[in-house]
Amino acid sequence: MRVVCAPDSFKHSLSAAQAAAAMARGVRAALPDAEVVEVPMSDGGEGFTDAIADALGARIVEVAVPDALGRPTIGRLALAGDLAAFEVATAVGLEAIADDDRAIMAADTRGVGRLILAASDAGARRFVIGLGGSATNDGGAGMLAELGVRFLDESGEPVATTPSGLERVRAVDASGLDPRLAAAHVRVACDVDNPLLGDRGASAVFGPQKGATPALVARLDSILGSLAAVAGKRPEADAPGAGAAGGLGWAMIAYLGAELTPGIDLVCDTVGLGATIAGADLVLSGEGSIDAQTLSGKTPAGVAALARAHGVPVVLFGGRVAPDADALLDQGVAAIVGITPEGTPLAQALAGAAENLQRAVAAYLSAG
Repeated sequence: MRVVCAPDSFKHSLSAAQAAAAMARGVRAALPDAEVVEVPMSDGGEGFTDAIADALGARIVEVAVPDALGRPTIGRLALAGDLAAFEVATAVGLEAIADDDRAIMAADTRGVGRLILAASDAGARRFVIGLGGSATNDGGAGMLAELGVRFLDESGEPVATTPSGLERVRAVDASGLDPRLAAAHVRVACDVDNPLLGDRGASAVFGPQKGATPALVARLDSILGSLAAVAGKRPEADAPGAGAAGGLGWAMIAYLGAELTPGIDLVCDTVGLGATIAGADLVLSGEGSIDAQTLSGKTPAGVAALARAHGVPVVLFGGRVAPDADALLDQGVAAIVGITPEGTPLAQALAGAAENLQRAVAAYLSAG
């Protein structure tokens, strides 16, 4: 019997790799002769870099980069041959900035550009990038500046790539864009379809969570609109996902030729999960919480869809399983199993997640 263990992380308790290992131990406890394949997964959010690194045996490289406010921090890349994977949040993440320090008008994405340069210097020509969780609303100008694009005022002088600086931009010169990127293949994990501008744009939808007041939202939207027009890239502003990560989606589409893809689909493609599942007898997946929202692009639903396409049954395991999780049973999931004994205090459940997951997998397979 061949069993594929392809879970996401169990938030605050297990990484995807730790969860896959716990599942594998449970399989071997119940089915000692089974062939078990561990494939840590992610839907493009937290844990994206590590999941790809673990699945591909990639090396993790740390890179000194500026955070969204220009302060020194360390970004992380996964490198495997000519492939580089990273999350933009590792450089310019919102969660890395204390609430009192958030200053959206002074934030930019230079750290993302530094990661791309470091990966290019290491020989990367294929990029898979997790887009989300940024503290920025600069339309990706900071990233582009690091890659050689110049943002100029009416006198032809460079302006800062923060929103405050971009208010004065009157010309965009992309002639210095790093030539290596012309041959690069960039795929971006993006689970939103927001355009760059307007009521559903980067500023209106994501700006408030980054500290933008209603007055600032209007100002930021105007800045991004002017930037797109001056750059001659206004049509790209309407592309689905252009507004992701404060407009980083727009910059990646317009200047890097990026393909925006649902996160779980991109991870499945990158780690070759379809080929791994083909010929398997059973697939196990899961994450910390499983409910009806899991159907909206979360890892267990994506893994289940791929398993269904290959005619392989899939069982999901969750630290918490909500009553409405039964909606997944209509999508070909064979069973959904909660791993936490009823009445367990949260702290205890988190601390014992690995043992609970191993035990639940073993119990399910032994009963079946």
